[in-house]
Amino acid sequence: MSWSFLKRSFEEKKNRRDLSRLSITQVTFLILLLILSSCQFRKNILRPSIKFTRVPQTAVGNPDKLEIIQGRVEGGHPGQQIVLYTRTGAWSVQPLSTLPFTKIQQDSSWINSIHVGSEYAALLVNQGYHPPAVMNSLPTPGNDVAAVITSRDFASATVVSPSLQFSGYDWRIRNAPSNRGDRANLYNPNNAWTDANGALHLRIAKESDNWTCAEVTLTRSFGYGLYSFVVRDTSNLPARAVFSMFTWDYSGADQNNREMAVEVGYGGDPSSKNAQYVVQPFYVAANVAKFASRKGLVTHSFRWEPGKVSFKTVSGSLTDPGAKVLAEHVFTSGVPSPGVESVRMALYIFGLTETPAESEAEVVIEKFEYVP
Repeated sequence: MSWSFLKRSFEEKKNRRDLSRLSITQVTFLILLLILSSCQFRKNILRPSIKFTRVPQTAVGNPDKLEIIQGRVEGGHPGQQIVLYTRTGAWSVQPLSTLPFTKIQQDSSWINSIHVGSEYAALLVNQGYHPPAVMNSLPTPGNDVAAVITSRDFASATVVSPSLQFSGYDWRIRNAPSNRGDRANLYNPNNAWTDANGALHLRIAKESDNWTCAEVTLTRSFGYGLYSFVVRDTSNLPARAVFSMFTWDYSGADQNNREMAVEVGYGGDPSSKNAQYVVQPFYVAANVAKFASRKGLVTHSFRWEPGKVSFKTVSGSLTDPGAKVLAEHVFTSGVPSPGVESVRMALYIFGLTETPAESEAEVVIEKFEYVP
């Protein structure tokens, strides 16, 4: 006895208002049919899905360039993760074959860096899924792949990141809020620019009733090597302004986002030294070395090696024979290994307060340099 026969029989009797002639067996089958149909309906409603909330512009011919991609999961299950792919001919897993998974946050959002390409894809996968490093075509949902989307379906999520050129590199300008500084800071792309001499300016400015900050991110990842920043006088920043030169990796949650930093500013405490070297997590005392940043032009640098990062601050330039060492410190514990970290420079407001800033602030970076 088929489902279609039972259903047709039910409809015929229903139309004749003669349901009483249905047998007990037919009624039982019909009840089961309704239950199964309801389960299938609920299954379709609760099927997990992914959506993009930010997608990079498509680009070809620049395989080293990193951009931001982010989205949300609806109806996901514990243990599931996102796997990202960029298409450059074939589909390649992102951001690296050694870092193929993107964590889903408690609010169901996710974010990561991705190398630019002609198209982007996101897979929602179960625990135990082994993503191929390269694929000619994307999988379809089934087995350990719960959902698949591509950027073709989310053109409205494409974001053109504001950018600038500085010291021979392309830098993305932050235009989204951030909680750096233990507060919800706003950022305005107009607060970052280069002048006629090529120097980079970052500022904190007041717009109407809001204070806005500045941040730029290098769109490449270098790994081990020497990083240096030639900075004009930052000894008189306002009390709550902090200037930070740091590394950050969305994929590096297991290594504190691979964050290492030189931070200048009192952070609201003018009685303390006004600068520090940091390897995250900062709450480990051995991961912070405070020092006094002097007046005038200085160069902050750090040399990153396996299991070791050496910070140094000198007056003038590193190449100046008369440069005086103002501070230095070597960390050998908690030093991250390379991933897809990128260098960032930010000028932001620190701390929760009703009067977040006393005045506008500005820093000028004359040069950034990386040496392998």
